[in-house]
Amino acid sequence: MGRSVRYERPAAALSSARVLLVEDSFLILMELESALLDAGAEAVCCRTVGEALATLDAQPVSAAVLDVQLDRETSESIAERLARQDIPFVFYTAQPEGHDAWPKCRVISKPAPRETIVAAVADLLER
Repeated sequence: MGRSVRYERPAAALSSARVLLVEDSFLILMELESALLDAGAEAVCCRTVGEALATLDAQPVSAAVLDVQLDRETSESIAERLARQDIPFVFYTAQPEGHDAWPKCRVISKPAPRETIVAAVADLLER
């Protein structure tokens, strides 16, 4: 997939961040995890809605990257929980249209360069 790269700009924002990654594709999830680890963040990986909600119950996160479609479920309930807890998130999806419930949320279309994901998470954390 991608090679290890250190990202200078987001290093400060990501250095103590715990980022929830919710993605049902194992390969994409590993690529996201690798990009965030290389940038200095801790990644918490989940492949289902249930895993993600249980993770949010068990441990704090600083931000999240959500795939919209997770097998036969959507990440809507995860987004709602994150919004209630005031945890910023972005959608990383192959379905960039139709997110009217989240008009202020950034939507990144798959595939995107590692740098785009890292910069988006850093932007969330800097707000």
